[in-house]
Amino acid sequence: MTNVVLVGTLDTKGVEYGWLREGLRRAGIEVVMVDTGVMGEPRVPADVARAEVARAAGADLAELRAGGDRGAAVTTMARGAEATLLRLHAEGRLHAVLAVGGSGGTSIATRAMRALPLGVPKVMVSSMASGDVSAYVGSSDITMMYSVVDIAGLNTISEPILANAVAAAAGMARAHERAGRAGPELRRPARVGSGSRPLVAASMAGVTTTGVDAARERLTELGYEVLVFHVSGTGGRTLETLAGQGVFAGVLDLTLSEIADDLCGGVLTAGPDRLTAAGRAGIPQVVSLGALDMVKFGPLDSLPERARYRRVRVHNPSITVIRTTEAECAELGRRIAAKLRTATGPTEVCVPLQGLSTLGAPGGPYHDPAADRALFSALREGLRGSPATVRDYDTHINDPAFGRAAADRLHAVIGAERAAA
Repeated sequence: MTNVVLVGTLDTKGVEYGWLREGLRRAGIEVVMVDTGVMGEPRVPADVARAEVARAAGADLAELRAGGDRGAAVTTMARGAEATLLRLHAEGRLHAVLAVGGSGGTSIATRAMRALPLGVPKVMVSSMASGDVSAYVGSSDITMMYSVVDIAGLNTISEPILANAVAAAAGMARAHERAGRAGPELRRPARVGSGSRPLVAASMAGVTTTGVDAARERLTELGYEVLVFHVSGTGGRTLETLAGQGVFAGVLDLTLSEIADDLCGGVLTAGPDRLTAAGRAGIPQVVSLGALDMVKFGPLDSLPERARYRRVRVHNPSITVIRTTEAECAELGRRIAAKLRTATGPTEVCVPLQGLSTLGAPGGPYHDPAADRALFSALREGLRGSPATVRDYDTHINDPAFGRAAADRLHAVIGAERAAA
């Protein structure tokens, strides 16, 4: 039987959850109802009661109620919901999860959803979905639907939206079950030729696409499946999360513009931990310096005053970029070296001496050999005496030959690491 788990506060949203349950049952779906409410009485019965959810978080429901602290209660029940959904998933009783809510309900449900493996269907109908949902989605594959009106009763607007959510969850759950993936997880690294292609991560931006595409094609020829992550902030965080989980056989991190954004206040930073997970996990990695010649901001009219007198380019209507200075490039070299010095697995750096992006190619608006040299020199100095290897290539990062060479180096270090194991 196909199972959809409904997770939500049955005191404040009980009517809506009862409606969702009936809709799923009419569609032939078995429902597991999980109650994450605390203060009021549930308006519909649950299959997993709120007291059980609280216990899963190591808490007592009566004490949560007596405390009267809504923030603490939401945090605790979110932790309990996470443990509950993981248990149901392990038991094969979760083929999809569906939730509805405002800010509190969305916070509880999406924390639980984020804990589930990629590929498990996750649908969140929320009044928060028309704004910045990065805090709810994180690096997971949650499907967010905007509720248009608040989740406060059934009406002409909410009913068709909730009906669409029911249909989406039911369809996803059936497809998920039919595929035989009651508990799908990205496979762990496998040997080439073992019948399952090992996964490799690659980082890419529009300004490094040609080089990364050449690397991807070469790695595919060598027997790998390549997952490409757009360095949009979220993309880098997702790459780091999956690398930390040991999903990848290797990482080809050719595009590091998120680190420049982190240093210079750009809008597409992936945070201070970018370029650390693979090294911490001992995963073979080949790194390059793609797009470190720029920092990304929003639309031109949102450019900070401090950046307006720099070399400015409108990348598209949503993104404006400025050229990194010689001093900034030197600091980027130091920061990258410090991250790579701590790597516990084989690490190589491929340096394209003729430019780091389409804008930084010879003759391009961001071609600045002095700034690039500052980056290269600081990187080499910072890696002096470390196990990491630096290889220079007298080419541009988007030269297909460079991409293929970087791919060959990753294949070599993966092979050497496995031979030594």
